[in-house]
Amino acid sequence: MSDIGSQVRDILAFHLGIDGSQLGDDARFRQLGADSLDVVEIVMSCEERFGIEIPNREATALATVGEAVRCVEAQIAALAAARPASRVHRLRVAVSAK
Repeated sequence: MSDIGSQVRDILAFHLGIDGSQLGDDARFRQLGADSLDVVEIVMSCEERFGIEIPNREATALATVGEAVRCVEAQIAALAAARPASRVHRLRVAVSAK
């Protein structure tokens, strides 16, 4: 599991008050007891933790843990691609992807 995936799962476990072992990629938010407010809080926490913005249309479409992880990874990749690639920035991206 990537460091990003682990961090997203930590955020989910915190907000949903559940054990992280229940957070397989195919676990659905509804089955985990998440309502729409929980999803908003989870998205906001991910945005804050990773310094990204997740568009509302993407956030409202998230249904599983795996989708949330892939969404955050995609937003991080898009942000990295949009910034000038300095040596330090490339190193940070490479380290965070491990």
